[in-house]
Amino acid sequence: MKVSFVGAGPGAADLITVRGARLLATADTVMYAGSLVPEALLEHCGPHAEIVNTAALNLEQQQAIYERAHADGKEVVRLHSGDPAIYGATAEQMRRLERLGIPYEIVPGVSSFTAAAAAIEAELTRPDVSQTIILTRVSGRASAVPEKEALSRLAAHRATLCIFLSGPHLKNIVADLLEHYDPETPIALVQCATRPEQRVHRGTLARILDEVKVSDWQLTTICLVGEALSRHDGVESRLYAMDYAHRFRKVAREEP
Repeated sequence: MKVSFVGAGPGAADLITVRGARLLATADTVMYAGSLVPEALLEHCGPHAEIVNTAALNLEQQQAIYERAHADGKEVVRLHSGDPAIYGATAEQMRRLERLGIPYEIVPGVSSFTAAAAAIEAELTRPDVSQTIILTRVSGRASAVPEKEALSRLAAHRATLCIFLSGPHLKNIVADLLEHYDPETPIALVQCATRPEQRVHRGTLARILDEVKVSDWQLTTICLVGEALSRHDGVESRLYAMDYAHRFRKVAREEP
């Protein structure tokens, strides 16, 4: 028996990994947070699986399910939204499983920040613009952000920012970013990325608050910011340049 922490992906049922879907198909018990993971993902579960919505359960109650499954020799999938490595509250579960002697594994998933980039058809890194992506959030009730990682400090790098759970804090986010970013810096809001109800708004830091009603973007919204989101032509990567040779590609020489 083991527990498999499986990344469910950003929402669309077909964006779970093949490995994750196979584990769901054979799991005896599937635990998922119904407030975060769309029920469409459960179509990958086997017909006899015990399915537990953990949205209303505290950590002790979830631990009891792990212990019961371990005693009964049942395979468990803990389905987490996006990728389990990012804002998944998985570390505390894994430490408890270790203390209980219950083996576990982690199956990565598609993160909502990459899904959001796909939704706005953007590459988050561009030559001579930004080669750094910062994943962050602002303080909330469940978990505070350390002061050394305050958004106003991270913004000083002027890298590409991906701000999770950003909807309720949009006004403060814009104010913090304008301390360092040019007012014309592109910003995009993506809500419910990859789901049927997906919404996207592109704008600039100077105008975004005049263009959207903040209360409409409260839930399941990620904010992408940075000059890399610009639609303007820029410096192209040398990777595919005609005169760029490497071990897999030779440069064609012109005949004399």
